[in-house]
Amino acid sequence: MQVEPTVPLIGLTGGMGAGKSTALQALERLGAAVQSTDAVVHELYEGERLRDAVLERWGPEVAPGGKVDRSAVAERAFADERERAWLESTIWPLVGERIAAWLEQARALRPAPRAAVIEVPLLFEAGMEGLYDATIAIIAAEPVRRERAVSRGHALQDARTARQLSQEEKARRATFVVRNDGSEEDMARQLSGVLDTLRR
Repeated sequence: MQVEPTVPLIGLTGGMGAGKSTALQALERLGAAVQSTDAVVHELYEGERLRDAVLERWGPEVAPGGKVDRSAVAERAFADERERAWLESTIWPLVGERIAAWLEQARALRPAPRAAVIEVPLLFEAGMEGLYDATIAIIAAEPVRRERAVSRGHALQDARTARQLSQEEKARRATFVVRNDGSEEDMARQLSGVLDTLRR
């Protein structure tokens, strides 16, 4: 009887503008099962449980018309360390539940995916690297990151980036480092090599 290979669990991270989302899409095309914690959080804000919690904490201004305004939530959370700690302690257990259910489904897929990859922007900052079989840091040159961030209407250095480790530190801590200064094809080739290494 053939034993199905174990699907490795990979944490994907990188700084703002490095290309994490593009890398996640490439990994899916390469045969990995993928999930984004940002997407999970977005879904949670659409549901009653989290919406009711932030309404109770901060009032109706954070959910005009009953729909959570994430920028209003971020304003309150990032302005005060205690509020940020409250928000994270409320969200992360819910995210954990969703991710655990997703991982169970991903590992039951046949044929098995090449890996189960979860994009976690603050993976190292939150001390979550121990949950994964391996981690990948996506990095890019500062001018490239800045240009990408600005094209999306973000400033590269804001309150959120200030909480993030430097690219160099993320790269130092990661199992694999993938550079995203060139074409998407070049990044996909690097990611394919990572997946090959993981399944050996």
